[in-house]
Amino acid sequence: MELEYGTLACDVVGEGPLVVLSHGMGTVRQDFRHLVGAVAGAGYRVVNVDMRGHGESSVDWPSVTGEAAISRADVAGDLLGVIRHFGGPAVIVGHSLSGGSATIAAAREPGLVSGIVEIGPFTLTQDFHVGAMVTSRRYRRGMVRLGLTSMLKSLTWWRRYLDLAYPTKPADYEGYLVDLEGVLRRPERWEEFAKTGRTTPADAHARLADVRCPALVIMGAADPDFADPEAEANAIVAAMPEGVGRVVMVENGGHYPHAQFPDRVAAVLLPFLERYATPARDAGFDRVG
Repeated sequence: MELEYGTLACDVVGEGPLVVLSHGMGTVRQDFRHLVGAVAGAGYRVVNVDMRGHGESSVDWPSVTGEAAISRADVAGDLLGVIRHFGGPAVIVGHSLSGGSATIAAAREPGLVSGIVEIGPFTLTQDFHVGAMVTSRRYRRGMVRLGLTSMLKSLTWWRRYLDLAYPTKPADYEGYLVDLEGVLRRPERWEEFAKTGRTTPADAHARLADVRCPALVIMGAADPDFADPEAEANAIVAAMPEGVGRVVMVENGGHYPHAQFPDRVAAVLLPFLERYATPARDAGFDRVG
């Protein structure tokens, strides 16, 4: 689909209320390959989108930062464009960076977003936890592998990070990685991946108090990106207005619980969609404020 500054690749599956899926940095829309069918089969129109610069979407989008970057606010604007194109409102399901983007989109255009689901979200401004580097092998290994990915511009270290971020792996994991590596080996795609690291979640953090729609935060209990994944998820909800959000932890889930355990994620996602993924005039959901 065409937006003002570029093209977003997407798959559209099913009929019914709109659900928009948006993956995180350094991956592609096939991240949600095991979840799309369950959501569409439950009676929803699912739009699974490649983030700007990623997968089959176009490159070199201008950023609201004025720099060569991909920020959460940039992706939020793209997601709102997707919703307008397909006819919203929608529930946004955002993973990692896109979790922060879901926050911004909901705060910016409440009439277009009936609910948000943030999976392993980078929504809060991050602190480097020195103590956890000593006490948590999981966190230490994650930070080292992410750091080496960035410093060395290394696909090898990104794969090593992904191996850690999936404590258990779906049956098609190796085939998925082969396809993903084929994308990231293209210099222009690696550069787009690098742009995601040139901004922080500060833009999303600043909008948490403005979220009025229902929110669900799904966090893997073994996510290597956070010193304390459950505390991170609870802090996101605590920064929202009271009663807006809730947390669901996925035991043994890493940074990609929707790919590791799609049945578990669907078991909490589908009831949320049943309640909130309808046009705003018919939804009857409770907003705060």
